[in-house]
Amino acid sequence: MQGIKNENNQFIERISPIVNQLFKSNSLYQTRLKKEEMLEMLVSLLSKLSPEEFTAVSDYQLTRRIKKFLTLEAVSGTLNDLTPEQIEIFDAAVEGK
Repeated sequence: MQGIKNENNQFIERISPIVNQLFKSNSLYQTRLKKEEMLEMLVSLLSKLSPEEFTAVSDYQLTRRIKKFLTLEAVSGTLNDLTPEQIEIFDAAVEGK
């Protein structure tokens, strides 16, 4: 993260407290995600914005976007953890049986 830190300090300083707060308040994130890895991914994604564009995003909007990203990352692959019997039950529920 040191290389990223030098290049994207502005992004890290703004994203890191949001990620820390979201992880603190959500046990799903804590159990399914690696905070440092998620921070690196978010910095990489958001650093594609110009510093001016990034600064223009409100804290509220930035927090919402980060939360959506973390939730998607946390639940992706959840179906892979199911047993064949659980998948059958899930499929039946989705089909409305």
